[in-house]
Amino acid sequence: MTSSPPNNDSTKIVEKNIESTTDITLGTTKIDDENKNNDSNVVVQVETFETPENEFEDNSKVPHLSYWKIFVLFLDFGIHAWGGPVAQIALIKERLVTKRQWITHARFNRVYGVYQILPGPEATELCMFFGFLAGRGRLGGLLGGLGFILPGFILILLFSFIYVKVGLDNIYFNASFRALQPIVAAMVLRAVHKIGEHSFVSHKNNQFNKWLFGLAIISAIQTAVNLNFLITLAVCGIAFMFIDRKMYWFGLSVFVLELIGFGIYVGLKKGIPSPTSIGIGVAKETDPGHIFALGLLAGSLSFGGAYTTIPFLQVEAVSIGKWMAKQVFLDAIAIGQILPSPLVMFSTFIGYYGGYVFGGHGWAVLEALLISIGIFTPCFFFTIMGHHILEKLVRNKFLAAFFDGITGSVVGIIAVTALDLLKFSISNVAILKNLSPDKLTLVAAQHSSVAAVLYVLSLAALYSFRRSQTSLLLVIFGAIAGQFLFVVTDDI
Repeated sequence: MTSSPPNNDSTKIVEKNIESTTDITLGTTKIDDENKNNDSNVVVQVETFETPENEFEDNSKVPHLSYWKIFVLFLDFGIHAWGGPVAQIALIKERLVTKRQWITHARFNRVYGVYQILPGPEATELCMFFGFLAGRGRLGGLLGGLGFILPGFILILLFSFIYVKVGLDNIYFNASFRALQPIVAAMVLRAVHKIGEHSFVSHKNNQFNKWLFGLAIISAIQTAVNLNFLITLAVCGIAFMFIDRKMYWFGLSVFVLELIGFGIYVGLKKGIPSPTSIGIGVAKETDPGHIFALGLLAGSLSFGGAYTTIPFLQVEAVSIGKWMAKQVFLDAIAIGQILPSPLVMFSTFIGYYGGYVFGGHGWAVLEALLISIGIFTPCFFFTIMGHHILEKLVRNKFLAAFFDGITGSVVGIIAVTALDLLKFSISNVAILKNLSPDKLTLVAAQHSSVAAVLYVLSLAALYSFRRSQTSLLLVIFGAIAGQFLFVVTDDI
């Protein structure tokens, strides 16, 4: 029996790989009851189209731009960097890959995959990567990154000055930020879910890995009992290096050794570590050297994006250093959400505030610059050293597994921080300090109830509306709502 030609109901399947693209067309004929089992009713037509072998090396469509044009190009990206990292990366891809076709989509995805593993904000790293290509060297990459972060740095510097100058004792200013605290706490909890969506995926096979999920649970437990961050990350990273290669007993033995060490500590100290043990105390003082070191530490541990810096900065500045109140820390994150900048630049506010505590506005500007340099140094170093070297690093099986283990464990650390911020954002009564005791209890209960409602509504909005501007709109809504919900006057 001869087959009839494919009809209009043909199904087209496209399979792609790095080497070639295979087009498979399946055509079917009408099959009657007598020949349902006849395999000849299916025609397979295979057409193969070879893609360039150097697809991941081809820079022929990347224009050679002057250093000034590179800086201006990515300055424009920085000015339009609204909506957080997802929107920023989408903007870069749309303009440089889809429209200008500097590189292929496949190459972009591969580059982006590399930066997801390494510490640092991916949008900034992508700008440096494209600047590196357009400038034919490291200086082009440096200027691309600087252009992207400069608008956000200037705006956060300005907002930091206004906050310190006006907001600390202004009831209306404080009312808006009181409303923002539960909203920001909801954003951090939502970020745990979003980060987990890619952090629990092994780069070995791009599939969900139950061991990485387990590392997040272990790191959350260890954080809850105040085990040091660095110990948690190192143990989880090393353990997963063995687990990923199916050397399960070696991986589990790493945790057993850690548990033995923890048990010895508890026995000697007669209790679990104090909350300050969770950090390393790099910013007990607010002088320029300590503030720069704080930025360098947070930037080096920012696996998975900007939200991963939140636990480290909070512990060092709030819990150990005690030079920043927790409500001010939440306010810093809120400011980072409303400006066109990498979210990690809320650290600029922390540096400014630390400098102000140290010696006034002059020191504040200096330390805002220093903490920003510190937090971006790791990602600048990794990107400027060259993408080829980065790919070799992350394709090393042991190193890739180590990075995967760290990224998975970070999710658990952020989850504990998110719950801590939730508790504080609902129970915070700092703006009620001037009320008389007979009024304090009632007003505090009212504020906590309103804050809880704001938290639930914000979390629902973040899950219901997936647009990049949702966080920005929530912050604007919260700032306005605070004027009606949290203004505290003497005649209240």
